[in-house]
Amino acid sequence: MKRMTMAVALTALMASPVFAGDIAAGKAKTGMCAACHGAMGVSAVPMYPNLAGQKEAYIAKQLRDFKSGARKDPVMAPMAMALTDADVANVAAYYASLK
Repeated sequence: MKRMTMAVALTALMASPVFAGDIAAGKAKTGMCAACHGAMGVSAVPMYPNLAGQKEAYIAKQLRDFKSGARKDPVMAPMAMALTDADVANVAAYYASLK
């Protein structure tokens, strides 16, 4: 019986994503993001990418690249510069958690 319970628990753990950042804290930081990327990470304007459901690592990397200047964009650079490392992780976790 213990094996069955352990297998069920392991399967459930693997099925639900584990995020590095704090989703609630990330949501609280996305007020300015919503103007272009939509309140739930789905943009109404095709020019702006949807963020909902993107991989957490991808979103975090892009934000770090905007922040460092490795990726250049006159709108995103100042937005990313205002984020701490924890904010980046949290925002990435929030958008990755959305469908």
